Amino acid sequence: MDHEVYIEAGCMDEAVEVPQAVEEQIRRSVLAALEDEGVDVPCMIGVIVADDEVIRQTNLDNRGVDSPTDVLSFPMFELKPGEKPRADWADPGADKVYLGDMMISLERVRAQAEEYGHSPEREVCYLAVHSVLHLLGYDHLDEGPMKARMRQREEAILGKLGITREAL
Repeated sequence: MDHEVYIEAGCMDEAVEVPQAVEEQIRRSVLAALEDEGVDVPCMIGVIVADDEVIRQTNLDNRGVDSPTDVLSFPMFELKPGEKPRADWADPGADKVYLGDMMISLERVRAQAEEYGHSPEREVCYLAVHSVLHLLGYDHLDEGPMKARMRQREEAILGKLGITREAL
């Protein structure tokens, strides 16, 4: 499928660039999640790789929470898990469906990788997959079936990419 993933840095220090390896990991994870979810219309997703200060401010502005977080998702549509975007939702100028944006904090990636005992590579891939699932209507507001379903999908997609806690 001809999906597009736009990645840019969103850090307080404007000289910071997103490392090429991180861009590749995010792009690969986003595309794998879209494929595994059976998204069969061309889509666009924007990704901002941020530092804690930028994501903290975004979290405050959008959710009223004055603290940094690992990932924020901004879906364009209110989908239900398993519901697919439709071709007639496409932006006429691009002929692709704009699914939404995500913001990932590299500082949280590093801290959480250490905390959970796996690599930063696994953590950034996990957060990218997690966010795509949010864009596609999944959520984990409960500690029951919604969260379990989302976790199962995350692990299945990461497993197909060969990204396990043991492998990275």
